[in-house]
Amino acid sequence: MRDRSGDIERMAELYVGFGANLQPGQLLGVTAYLGMEEIARAIARAGYRRGARYVDVFWWDPWIKRARLEHADEATLDYVPPWVGQRMLWLGEERAARVSLVGADPSAYDGLDPARTGKDVMPYVKETPVVVNEQTTSWTAAPFPTLGWAQQVFPELPPDEALDKLWEQVLHTLRLDEPDPIAAWHERMDTLIAAAGRLTERRFDAVQLRGPGTDLTVGLLPSSKWLAADFTTIDGQKHYPNLPTEEVFTTPDPERVDGFVTATKPLEFYGARIDGIRIRFAGGRAVEIDADTGAEALRGIAAKDDGASRLGELALVDGQGRIGPLGTVFRETLFDENAASHIALGNAYTFPVEDEADLPRINTSAVHVDFMIGSPEVEVDGLTRDGQRVPILRRGDWQL
Repeated sequence: MRDRSGDIERMAELYVGFGANLQPGQLLGVTAYLGMEEIARAIARAGYRRGARYVDVFWWDPWIKRARLEHADEATLDYVPPWVGQRMLWLGEERAARVSLVGADPSAYDGLDPARTGKDVMPYVKETPVVVNEQTTSWTAAPFPTLGWAQQVFPELPPDEALDKLWEQVLHTLRLDEPDPIAAWHERMDTLIAAAGRLTERRFDAVQLRGPGTDLTVGLLPSSKWLAADFTTIDGQKHYPNLPTEEVFTTPDPERVDGFVTATKPLEFYGARIDGIRIRFAGGRAVEIDADTGAEALRGIAAKDDGASRLGELALVDGQGRIGPLGTVFRETLFDENAASHIALGNAYTFPVEDEADLPRINTSAVHVDFMIGSPEVEVDGLTRDGQRVPILRRGDWQL
């Protein structure tokens, strides 16, 4: 196994300086799993070098969560200590920068009852979408390869080889194999921003996705605009909330979603492993939820509140990114959602809605669950208000 110390330092600089775009005097909040000590310390060093006032690390141990899921009274599994949510709100009030790491060992939840795992979604908390929609923090979610994650992605390889292969693919998707990763990211973001602009100009009434096991029509709000993951806080601080990112997305009309959809990749959601998702929507709501494995977990998530069974996001992913062409199922939503077009059950983003009159119509929920429905075989069309059908994606290529 190679020495990764140099890669870890470059990774930390990318996350802090480009992703979260930390400014001198800002607080830096970090969410990290046990087993990620090296990258958390590198992020702290990068933060203090850039003038962070304080680096606050929130540690999470999936094995302690497993103990809760195994032994706690089921009625208590949705309890969240108030201070966990208050920390997120505090980071927003302080206009902090945030780095949330992903890549924990998913085997910590092997063999657990899916119905129980769907009740406890920590470390995700309902205050997170509040802070995101208020645009008070500059933030990024970003990966760190761990041995447990690597063994899940490449089970056919010896552990050290699996970890090395995961490292190489992660570095590639982060564009850290480029001579100038920041320039490479700006070039990719320019492409995505342009695609989002063309979609917004057309002001489609709805988007239809059709492919094997999928025929889904998602209505849009009159003022829904399309964005790439190139955000600006209310104080004007640019940041890139997902690294890697390959999507353009919008906020749908939660009452106008009809049809059926089949997921093209598995979903890992804070302990719940769900394969072969199939959902039928009527009048905007998921009225039938099934899966090859983990269906009870997804049903439990969709029952969290009234908005959890409606859509909060529609995202399109072209075939020119760096994740999909690898053909790897990363079993990590940050990666798999950026390999394929996807939808999200639950809370919607407010900032893709341009007219305040449309804001009361967007979906609200304590959860936001992305799952992947795109592939080269899935055709995406825009539907105009006068009944025209306009091709958007064919075999991963933009048609507009």
